[in-house]
Amino acid sequence: MKIVVTGAQGQLGHEVVNLFSASHEVLGLGRKQLDISDETQCVEVFEAYKPDVVIHCAAFTDVDLAESEQELAFRTNETGTRNVARASASIGATLCYISTDYVFDGKASKPYGEYAATDPQTVYGKSKRAGELAVQMSSARYFIVRTSWVYGHNGKNFVKTILKLAQERERLEVVNDQFGSPTYTKDLACFLLQLIHSEQYGIYHATNTGICSWYDFALAIMEETGFNVEMKPCSTHDFPRPAPRPRYSALAHTAIHANGLEDLRPWRIALEEFLKSLDH
Repeated sequence: MKIVVTGAQGQLGHEVVNLFSASHEVLGLGRKQLDISDETQCVEVFEAYKPDVVIHCAAFTDVDLAESEQELAFRTNETGTRNVARASASIGATLCYISTDYVFDGKASKPYGEYAATDPQTVYGKSKRAGELAVQMSSARYFIVRTSWVYGHNGKNFVKTILKLAQERERLEVVNDQFGSPTYTKDLACFLLQLIHSEQYGIYHATNTGICSWYDFALAIMEETGFNVEMKPCSTHDFPRPAPRPRYSALAHTAIHANGLEDLRPWRIALEEFLKSLDH
């Protein structure tokens, strides 16, 4: 298949381009190659390349900055996504849009199903939900894949931050009252590759399996790497941020199971592999 990947320099986009290139013809587009907020450019690029599938990873993902840069967040996550969706539909390409746990209110006590009511509490979450709606209105052949707590080799993420801090400090404080599921980009990319070979269109929740707090996640990073750092749990109130964080945003993988697809492995096993890969 011919595949276009937007946001190709990002954490997930980079992984998708690497993995998919082994078996498909892949065109990875970063910000310099494609301005997704320009509809004409989207149409021209897609018409020229004629992909069978578009993996739309490009997004404004700075959750805190989005609170003060609302227009930019919506221009990227809503308008940009609508442009990509329309350009994909115009050439009959399947669209896979990467979304987020932030479309939910974070007040649940059990994992959110794919069709649970959305109620984003942040500008970022609202802009990504607007992107989902744009996809649903513009395209018949789409996958919306919500994920959370993403980390990988490219770009900044929680795992790299914790490792850096562990080298600089003797004591770390990490919030212990926010719960979700870490997701390794390699595993998410593998799932996307599996998904695009199906025609089971719709909304999916895809994270590594299992639920933990950010503190549990940090503790696991320390245990796997052998850093001797004092770890102290703290509350969300101790770390005020411009954008509120979901208290509980675990995602139920109902669609993966219902459609007979292979689920992602447990988060701890994925983390272990990622950390080992950093040593090489």
